[in-house]
Amino acid sequence: MARDNSPIVKQSRREGVALAPKARKIMAKKSGIPGQHGDKRVRGGSLYLTQLREKQKVRRMYGLLEKQFAKLMHEAQRAEGLTGEKLLEFLERRADNVVFRSGFALTRRQARQLVSHGHFMLNGRKIDVPSIRLNPGDVLEVKSKSGKTEYFKNLANIIGVSGATPLSWMKVDGKKMKIEITGLPKREEVEPGINEQLIVEYYSR
Repeated sequence: MARDNSPIVKQSRREGVALAPKARKIMAKKSGIPGQHGDKRVRGGSLYLTQLREKQKVRRMYGLLEKQFAKLMHEAQRAEGLTGEKLLEFLERRADNVVFRSGFALTRRQARQLVSHGHFMLNGRKIDVPSIRLNPGDVLEVKSKSGKTEYFKNLANIIGVSGATPLSWMKVDGKKMKIEITGLPKREEVEPGINEQLIVEYYSR
């Protein structure tokens, strides 16, 4: 399964946003673009560069490769509604993102690994594909066997540390290790600091 394994801290510094808790700590001490001449490079610049950087930031935030992200964007362009908002909705409804947003994992990379390793069941069937898109009415829950592992025995503490906030479109039951999708993601509940219109403009060139 293809995935981006490049250092998360370097990615975070390049995009100017912490993509993981450890990146937040390091960026507080060491700012600027990574690389020998990173601090000498000029941020900003052309409109194209601004659009590119926004696309890269969101792509890396959700852990997608370029082809995966482009495919999702093209699907959003064909869907009804505002393209940018549909793109964010599709990203939020990914199984790995749902696991992350529920607080069952501290990062999206960790959530992706949990799903890939087959620790979850969707509507009673085992899944191991992080990109599966969940729909209203779907139930994602930890397998009974996986629930006996040390990680999931400590799930209550993980949820507490994650700082995950309740979302209108999902119902999380930490004790039963279950997530129920009750609706669709709202634009205001998506990760802050995203300008999806720049991404739409990038792909509309």
